[in-house]
Order: sequence, then structure tokens, then C-alpha cells
Amino acid sequence: MNYNIIKRPLITEKITNLREKYNRYGFEVSRDANKHQIKQAVETLFKVKVKEVTTMNVMGKIKRLGRNQGKRPDWKKAIVTLAKDQKIEMIEGI
Repeated sequence: MNYNIIKRPLITEKITNLREKYNRYGFEVSRDANKHQIKQAVETLFKVKVKEVTTMNVMGKIKRLGRNQGKRPDWKKAIVTLAKDQKIEMIEGI
């Protein structure tokens, strides 16, 4: 169940700055997952204590290739704030 909620960690410059300053981590999550499910999934998968979860829906961009036009899929992003002195070792090493 928890493996279906969290799809992948987000490694961007903005997320890296949030991780260093505020101990926040970013994940791409399932579109139908709510904050409670995301919190439970992160706590069980990474063995950490989650303080807060913020979610946002990201709309897919319109992309063109020549005269053909398509749309990237919509997805959901979660920013997870961990309690003090907690960190996710797997993501820290990247």
C-alpha cells in the first residue's frame, strides 16, 4: 500500500534548498493520495517522524513536436517536513 503512494523523490535545486534550510523533502505521489496517507507512507518507508505534509497538484505542460501538439500528464507533489534531528539517509546521499 505505501509503495503505491510515493512514486519517487524529487531532486531539484529548490527542494535541495528546502531540505538544507527547513528539513523538508519533496516527493511525487499518487494523485488520489491524501495528506494522512502520505504521512503514514513516509513514516513507515523511511522510519522517520513527519511533522507536516503540504500537497499541490501540478498541471502538465503543453508540448509541441513540429506541428503536433501533446500534453504531459498532471501529477501531485508533496512537501514533507520532518521533525528535528530526523533525516532520510537515502536522499541525503544524492
